[in-house]
Amino acid sequence: MTILTRFAPSPTGQLHVGNIRTALHNWLWAQQAGGRFVLRIDDTDAERSEERFVDAIRADLAWLGLNPDGEERQSARFALYEARFAALREAGHVYPAYETAQELDLKRKIAAGRGLPPVYDRAALALGDAERAAFEAEGRSPHWRFKLDHAAPIEWDDLIRGHQRFDPATMSDPVIRRADGSWLYMLPSAIDDAEMGVTHVVRGEDHVSNTALQLQMFAALGSPPPAFAHEALLVGSEGKLSKRLGSVGVESFREAGIEPEAVRALLARIGTSLPVEPLIDTATLIETFDFGRFGRAPARFDEAELAALNARIIHQLDFDRVAPQLPAGMGRAGWEAVRPNLSTLAEAADWWQVIEGPIDADIDPADRNFLGEAARLAAGIDWSGDPWHALTGALKASSGRSGKSLFLPLRRALTGLDHGPDMKTLLPLIGRDRAIERLGKT
Repeated sequence: MTILTRFAPSPTGQLHVGNIRTALHNWLWAQQAGGRFVLRIDDTDAERSEERFVDAIRADLAWLGLNPDGEERQSARFALYEARFAALREAGHVYPAYETAQELDLKRKIAAGRGLPPVYDRAALALGDAERAAFEAEGRSPHWRFKLDHAAPIEWDDLIRGHQRFDPATMSDPVIRRADGSWLYMLPSAIDDAEMGVTHVVRGEDHVSNTALQLQMFAALGSPPPAFAHEALLVGSEGKLSKRLGSVGVESFREAGIEPEAVRALLARIGTSLPVEPLIDTATLIETFDFGRFGRAPARFDEAELAALNARIIHQLDFDRVAPQLPAGMGRAGWEAVRPNLSTLAEAADWWQVIEGPIDADIDPADRNFLGEAARLAAGIDWSGDPWHALTGALKASSGRSGKSLFLPLRRALTGLDHGPDMKTLLPLIGRDRAIERLGKT
């Protein structure tokens, strides 16, 4: 059996971090099994779906390195839904209901007042042909419900949550089609999973009850259901559900200077028993992905943890990977010199400015003669080897200074800063002429 997973976002907005995590886990499972990962655009809601969001979803997945093996559009599959709906209707698995939204709301309030769950009472099933005709004459068009089978409990073994059991008699027959003929999520999703041959559905635990309903839809369609894995939802660093998570996505990651490798490394592991590590290569993430390691507790997403992981990732990135994002003129030697001091790639431009100049150095008057001597000695040392140790060795001998009193004034004069990359690697990049000029300005 070829493993097939799908990521099925609705193009009604930007992907957020929870969507991205779901996409990543579907991709990882398919990769591990040598299977296929498909993007399905669930755009049945024509009023809210926008093509710009479709383009954004594709771009976000590409940035993350989650390249689909195929793409489907629900808006291109309406003929299929009509055919399957007609068959379900003929078999008695769906039925029309004529209650208005206000009438349904009133029923829910009455049930709540009696301490009962808001389960639909199936009043539409008791309607006769004359009553349905009367509603039609009033101008009412029916919405359509899927008729749940109450004969036996709904059960399945979830790959994360273990054995699941639902009593269908405690659940409302789900509305699958609106009065205007438009589709809701439940039935088209089940039809597509069946027709596409989806073998595994990986999604958030907020879909668990949907899965119970859809399992009966698969049975009514005569199709074996996929395996399901419902993962715990993300919570914010404060330990509770956060509205902020709904706005954290690829755009905000990019604005913060977060690299896709860091996003993958964090979201692959949070909520599992495996440690979050600064893994650049996806091979290890793929190899170690295991639904059995997922916990039931909410997965904690911490932007500070992501930022720290991002810095550790950047410290490993090769020049060829980052070259297009570096400032003009910065080569491999420059990248390797400044890389250990970066939290984001954008900071490379700041260090390139330190190298290329001009810089503004705040010099202690007590160090001016010392730095003047440094400029004189810098003109005479061998710059083809290790000019930093050649310069500091000569200065130590001539001035008697050592330690901080020797090194700090030099760093300030040469870079304008008290800290930064190893001067052994930085000074050759600054170069002989710039170094002598900066030391002599003091």
